[in-house]
Amino acid sequence: MTEVRAEMVANVWQVVAAEGSAVADGDTLVILESMKMEIPVLAENSGTLTKLAVSEGDVVQEGDLIAVIE
Repeated sequence: MTEVRAEMVANVWQVVAAEGSAVADGDTLVILESMKMEIPVLAENSGTLTKLAVSEGDVVQEGDLIAVIE
């Protein structure tokens, strides 16, 4: 199980992957926006996206859970 966490304070601009879908290492899960920059959040390993903890428009803080991959 891998927990994907936010590395900075940002807005969730776009959710790319769907909960329950298969993801590969390096796939984009969500795109964050901070200071007018788009920052992709990537899967850190291959597996199934079992939990997506954010929605478009959410604000995440550094360390917040974004997704769980099993």
